Amino acid sequence: MESTDLLLEFGAVILGLGILGRFADRFGFSAIPLYLLAGLAFGQGGLLPLDASEQFIATGAELGVILLLLLLGLEYSAPELVGSLRTQYPSGAVDFLLNATPGALAALLLGWGPVAAVVLAGVTWVSSSGVIAKVLGDLGRLGNRETPVVLGVLVIEDLAMAVYLPLVTAVLAGMSLAGSSLALLISLGTVAVVLYVALRHGRLISRAVSTSNAELLLLVVLGLTLVVAGFAQRLQVSAAVGAFLVGIALSGEVAEGARNLLTPLRDLFAALFFVFFGLSTDPAAIPSVLPQALALAAVTAGTKIATGWYAARRAGVGSGGRWRAGGALVARGEFSIVIAGLATATQPRIGPLATAYVLILVIAGPVAARVTQPAAQALGRLRAPRRPAGDDGTPAAEPEKTAATN
Repeated sequence: MESTDLLLEFGAVILGLGILGRFADRFGFSAIPLYLLAGLAFGQGGLLPLDASEQFIATGAELGVILLLLLLGLEYSAPELVGSLRTQYPSGAVDFLLNATPGALAALLLGWGPVAAVVLAGVTWVSSSGVIAKVLGDLGRLGNRETPVVLGVLVIEDLAMAVYLPLVTAVLAGMSLAGSSLALLISLGTVAVVLYVALRHGRLISRAVSTSNAELLLLVVLGLTLVVAGFAQRLQVSAAVGAFLVGIALSGEVAEGARNLLTPLRDLFAALFFVFFGLSTDPAAIPSVLPQALALAAVTAGTKIATGWYAARRAGVGSGGRWRAGGALVARGEFSIVIAGLATATQPRIGPLATAYVLILVIAGPVAARVTQPAAQALGRLRAPRRPAGDDGTPAAEPEKTAATN
């Protein structure tokens, strides 16, 4: 009977996620808030609590995090990461200071202690690469002058997670200062070694994994990722970080083929991850933290806009492009939930606040990106009607039409 209940519940969850995903796609927004709301509805205290399939979904959620980070690593090559570090590190430092500080201060002001401050700092710090990439594509901004700046900031954040996540894991486990420092050194050393190997011998690794058989490629890449993730977790480095480093080490046709094969699996298990986070959050606890979540969202939306403006200014982008870069960075999503999910066992108060916070900004982020588009165009017309086309990040126009298009 339990097996039957598992099939019925799990099938209903998957079917429901498919319907929610189609609804979100129809109206052109991220499905993440809908998945979180579904988890709240199916969790303890929700409308229809799940019993038989909750453990199964928990395993799927863990796979979801691993696949999210693997696919994220496959998006970057080691030279791209090193290049972003060299050119964007001042913007990355400003990003950290402006956006991690509000989360840390909020936890301390609420009296939740330093461990919660470290976790909530990460929740407010990292933007959603998935949501932002989709929004930039939908708005036709992939060729804009400010877009490489936005992507550079996201690359710095993603690489920083390879250091931050093991540190958070060690802090949540109650390790001493010596133990946390050791975990940090291990993670730094691991990242450095992987980057070095990928830079020097990435082609050899990719050649060893490469095969024209799609089935074999899927099995080898997925198996390698899970093995490395397991070893990483044993070293207290975090399974997600191990998966991310595997993605970085693979490049070329192997990375492209693995992306095509693993993206559907990633989407399925990532959806289960968001549902599971909702399952582990008591919906009755959200109304009490909604004012704090709204205040935190308002502050960190402003600090992300300031981050994008600063980063675009460093790159010589015009005023309009600076505002568009800032608006594009507002959305939070998968990484914020990953970080909060690590803390649910020992810091249960963070879950409701993080859920409300992400729900607000995953909706407000695309809105901010769209709102800054006409505002940036108006600003460009007012400030410099005679300047060369493309100075504010818009595509170049014919000389006689420059004033009209800017």
